[in-house]
Order: sequence, then C-alpha cells, then structure tokens
Amino acid sequence: MVSAKIKFTVFGLVQGVGFRYFVARNAMAMGLRGYVRNEYDGTVSGVAIGDPTSIERLKSLLRTGHSRSRVDNVIFEEFAGEDNFVTFEIR
Repeated sequence: MVSAKIKFTVFGLVQGVGFRYFVARNAMAMGLRGYVRNEYDGTVSGVAIGDPTSIERLKSLLRTGHSRSRVDNVIFEEFAGEDNFVTFEIR
C-alpha cells in the first residue's frame, strides 16, 4: 500500500479554538496516522501518514480551518521520519 507522509505547520488563529480537535477528528475519520500539537509560537503543527487521497483531503481542511479558526498560511513538507504511529493523536 502506498503511503504519503507530510509535516504541516498552520499559522493564524489556531490555538484556543478547538483546531487540534478538528484536525484529529477529521484525520481519524480518514484513517490517517500521526499527531497534531500546539507550538509555543502560536502555530499548530503535526504529521500525517496514510493514503495519498486522504492526505490531500486533510491538506484542504488545514487550509480552510473551521468556523472558530482563521488560517493565514499552511506550510507542508515531506515527512522523512519513521512511521511508527498506530493512530492519530493530540499531543
């Protein structure tokens, strides 16, 4: 099975508005593995691994956010780390 692996960093109003839960809920529903976490600089970052189609759907959701968030920018990078994730978690 082909897997896509990405790292992401989301800029904007994404802390304190339920953004991590929004990401985790959607990622789990798509069968993705990885994590999402708040960073000290006010961004939200994470790793997502799974089916390339699901990764593209997650990228779209990250760019849009949800009703209480405001996404100003998202940076995507290829994730070169090991795939030792069992599920998608909030850190």
